[in-house]
Amino acid sequence: MEASKPILYQIFPRLYTNTCEQCTPNGNITENGVGKMNKIDDKLLRSLKKLGITHIWYTGLIEHAHATVYPGITPDNPHVVKGLAGSPYAIKDYYDVDPDIADDVEHRLDEFKQLVERTHKAGMKVVLDFVPNHVARHYESDAKPSGEADFGANDNTALTFAPNNNFYYFNEPFAPSINLGEGNERYTEFPAKATGNDCFSAHPGINDWYETAKLNYGVDFTNNNWHFSPIPDTWTKMLHILQYWSRLGVDAFRCDMAFMVPVEFWNWLIPQIKAEFPDIIFIAELYDTHIYRRFLYDAHFDYLYDKVNLYDTLRTITCGNQPAWRISDCWRTVDGIGDKMLNFLENHDEQRIASPFFAGDATKALPALIVSATISKGPFLLYQGQELGEPAADAEGFSGLDGRTTIFDYWSIPTVRRWYNNGKCDGRKSTAAEKALRKTYATLLNLCNSEKAISQGGFFDLMYVNHHTMNTDKQFAYLRHCEGSVLMVVVNFDSQSAQTAVTIPEHAFNCTDLEPGEYNAVDLISGATEQFTLAPSCTLPIELKAYSGAIWKLSKAKPQKKSAK
Repeated sequence: MEASKPILYQIFPRLYTNTCEQCTPNGNITENGVGKMNKIDDKLLRSLKKLGITHIWYTGLIEHAHATVYPGITPDNPHVVKGLAGSPYAIKDYYDVDPDIADDVEHRLDEFKQLVERTHKAGMKVVLDFVPNHVARHYESDAKPSGEADFGANDNTALTFAPNNNFYYFNEPFAPSINLGEGNERYTEFPAKATGNDCFSAHPGINDWYETAKLNYGVDFTNNNWHFSPIPDTWTKMLHILQYWSRLGVDAFRCDMAFMVPVEFWNWLIPQIKAEFPDIIFIAELYDTHIYRRFLYDAHFDYLYDKVNLYDTLRTITCGNQPAWRISDCWRTVDGIGDKMLNFLENHDEQRIASPFFAGDATKALPALIVSATISKGPFLLYQGQELGEPAADAEGFSGLDGRTTIFDYWSIPTVRRWYNNGKCDGRKSTAAEKALRKTYATLLNLCNSEKAISQGGFFDLMYVNHHTMNTDKQFAYLRHCEGSVLMVVVNFDSQSAQTAVTIPEHAFNCTDLEPGEYNAVDLISGATEQFTLAPSCTLPIELKAYSGAIWKLSKAKPQKKSAK
C-alpha cells in the first residue's frame, strides 16, 4: 500500500557513510575521512525503505562554510567556522552542493541529482534543509543563476536597516569574544553584520551563532517596524532559491528556525511554491506552542516540530521526572492539529537517547518511541543511528562530549559504521543489541503505514477512566481506530514489569467500531496472542515488561459452531 504517514530518516551524508574507524578529535578531512553522496547507493536506500522509511532528510547538502580548501572555491576564514567541517546551517552558497560530500567536486550538482533519482527509485521522498534566517558570515555564490545577485551585493551598508538590504549593519568592526586570528589570517568585517541568533550588535559572544549573519526580511528591529510592501529583496531571493531546488526534484523542505522570519513571508512564499509544486511539503522548526496554529493557518506549513510539547514530555517521563499521564496534556495542547505535528525522540539538535545525558540505554525509551510514532497520523522522524542505539560517546572536537553526534567535525558514527559494513549494509558487524533494536524499530515503523488505524485513524485516550486500575505515573494507554480496525496501545515506562489492567469505557464503544463480545488480540510488536472479553467499562488484565509496550490488534472472535447432536 502507498504510505500515508510520513516516516522521516535524517541522514548527514558527511558522517553517514564515513568508514574511518580511528577518528582523531579535531582531525581534518584527510585524517578522519568524510562520507559521500555516491555511497548512499541503491543497496543502502533499499535497506532504509525496508526499515519503514518514506522520506529521507538529507542534512548538510547545501554548500556551507568549512575550513577545507577546494580549488576554484573561495576559502572560508577558519576563525569564523565552527569546527573544521563547519556547521551545515552556515550556508555559503544557496545554489550549490557542499564539495565535501562529492567524489568529483566539479560535478557535485550532478551527483546530487543522481542521489535524488536513486532516492525516488527506492520509493522514498527527498527532504532538504532550507535555512532562511541566516547565512555564513562570508556568503559568496559561484553557482547562482544568471541575473541573481549575492546577498548583500546591493546593500547600503551605511544604514543599520533598509527595507531592501539583505543584512543589518553596525558602523564598527566585527568584534566578537572569540579569537579572529592575527596578521593576514585575521578575519575582518566592516561594517559588522548582525549575528544569526538575533544578536543585533557587533560583539556576539562565544555562545552566539557568531559564524552566521542574520538576514533582513523587512523587519526594523531598532524601531519595531515592518516594511513588507513593496516586497523586500530578501523575500524574492528566497523564492528563487526554493524554486531552484524544487525543480531539481526536492519533495519537502525542513525550514530551519522558521519562527525567526516573519509569518507574512511564509504566507507569501509557500502558496507560490505550491502553485507550481502542489505536493511539496513544508516542515517548520518551532519551539513555542502558542504560535503553532498561526504557522499552520497563516503561514501555510504542512507540519510543525512538536519539540517543546510531546518530545520534552516523553523525555522527562523516560528519565523518571514526570508521570506518564502528562501525555494526555500533550495531545490536548495540540487538539485539532495533532496530525500536523512532527514527532521525534532524536535529531541533530537533541542528545542521544543512549547517552548518559538522556536515558543511558536506548531500550529505556521504547515506550516513548511507541507513543511518539503512533499517537497520531502525523509524521515521525528518527535520526541516523537512533535505530541502532548510538550513544554519541565521543568528544569529536569542536563538539565536545555532550551526548550529541557532532555536526561541526569530520567524524564517523560507530553504530552506523558497523551496520553499514563498508557498503554491504548487512549489519554483520553490529552487536546483538544493535541488531535487536533495529529489528524492533523496523517492526514499529512498518506498522505505522501497514495499519490504517495508525496512518489514517482516530485517537481515543483511555487514561481518564484508568486512574484506579493502572499506575498512571508509569503506564499509559489509548486506542487507535479506523474503518473497523481497532488497536489498543499500552506502554510501561517503569523499570519494573507491571501487572496492570486497562478499562475501556462505554464512550469508546460509541466512538470506535468496538462491540461487546469476545475478541482475539495479537500484539503487533511481539506477536503474542490473547483473548479478551470486551464490554462497556470492562477491565482487561495486561502484563508488561519493564520499559516496554504492546499494540494489541483487536479482532472480533467468530462464534463457535455448535456440534450436531
